[in-house]
Amino acid sequence: MTDAARGHSTATLYEASTGAALACHPALRAAWSGARVAGPAFTVQGVGGDNLALHRAVAEAPTGSVLVVDLQGARHGHWGEILAVAAQQRGILGLVVDGGVRDTAEQAELDFPVFARHVTVVGTGKEHPGLFAVPVRVADVVVHPGALVVGDADGVVVVPAQAVTPTLDQADARVAAEQRALEAIRMGVTTLEYYGLPTG
Repeated sequence: MTDAARGHSTATLYEASTGAALACHPALRAAWSGARVAGPAFTVQGVGGDNLALHRAVAEAPTGSVLVVDLQGARHGHWGEILAVAAQQRGILGLVVDGGVRDTAEQAELDFPVFARHVTVVGTGKEHPGLFAVPVRVADVVVHPGALVVGDADGVVVVPAQAVTPTLDQADARVAAEQRALEAIRMGVTTLEYYGLPTG
């Protein structure tokens, strides 16, 4: 995980945010095992079945950003090895796309994190240029430019830009509290006892 999320997982951020962090639909998953990403969103509005907007976004997105792309959940392989290599050369951290991708084994070898709704070999056209830096809807969540996007094995969460610092601070505190709980549990305290839960 990059420093953008202070190393926190999606679960920690979601639980610590008191409603600020939004969880994407669970159909949006890591395209390869172990993929993790965290960074500010560079949003892309495209058209399902067409990947010209992605080619353009790779050329225009700032270094250190995560491409967050609305392709209406289309079951096409909009992104593959070529675009992943091009994105890495531009310093782009990863891709979150409500649509399909391909070449997942190659992207795992590249260590380029991709989160998508589908993995498919179905091809695409190259006609629609797309829109950049606009609000987009990805896996049921509206993502604004600059929002913190974090993805890992548990899914993808989005933290609005204005809520990033308090959410990260709350996540720091939550991790510290969880460590205290784990220490007590390892000493033999039950979870019922530690959390004061009803026993019957």
